[in-house]
Amino acid sequence: MLFITATFVLMQILGYFASLLIGISLGMIGGGGSILTVPVLVYLFGISPVLSTSYSLFVVGSTSLVGAFNNYRKGFVNIKTALLFGLSSITTVFLTRKFLIPHIQQTLGSIGNFKITQSLVIMVLFAILMVAASLSMIKSKKEETNNITVENKKINLPKLLSYGIAIGLATGFLGAGGGFLLIPTLVLLVKLPMKEAIGTSLFIIALNSLIGFTGDLGHFTIDWFFLFKITCIAIAGIFIGGFISKKISGDKLKKGFGWFVLVMGIYIIVKEVFWN
Repeated sequence: MLFITATFVLMQILGYFASLLIGISLGMIGGGGSILTVPVLVYLFGISPVLSTSYSLFVVGSTSLVGAFNNYRKGFVNIKTALLFGLSSITTVFLTRKFLIPHIQQTLGSIGNFKITQSLVIMVLFAILMVAASLSMIKSKKEETNNITVENKKINLPKLLSYGIAIGLATGFLGAGGGFLLIPTLVLLVKLPMKEAIGTSLFIIALNSLIGFTGDLGHFTIDWFFLFKITCIAIAGIFIGGFISKKISGDKLKKGFGWFVLVMGIYIIVKEVFWN
């Protein structure tokens, strides 16, 4: 009994520390931290994957809103672009959380004795998203520059709206902000400078996540005290991360965090598929 209690306390402490890291990474590199929110809630706090995606929307949305406000004061948020892009993504997130998620069955099928559950699918898809995000962060600065050098042409509105729907589905199903997808989209399709793309991305993530979270109201029993506590810790991390970013190269921080996310993504795939 003593061992179980000590383990529970240790996991809680690690969970609160990890919540701080979510905000710190957001403050340091303008994104990436939200990709850890669901694994932290599931593995450290013992919350179900489905409910964790809901909590993640609130935490990610609130922390991103603070980050977006900081960027807005510096003139790095393009409101018009955010609302144009967000038109499709926000609608998709809300409809996904309101009408699709509640009707997905807990058990989706089986292969022999291996059951394919809703929780398994969420965690495996989330791990795949983590691996994709980590590879994006690990890329060298030179590679990123080459990838965002495009011809000066008009914005492809249909493609922009379709990207919004795709990112809205990812955010709606997995509770992740999708900043690593948004930033290249804003640079390539909207031709925003990188700093402005980061600030605008945070604003879109905030809108997507918070409005998406409202679609969950009535479907889940929310522990508001716990949710506000985790959110406040993550928001505090944003300011710590902003201070650290002034002392250490952002490119090095991004790559280091990318390797960490890659290891975590591989661990989740192995754990969920082979250890359960």
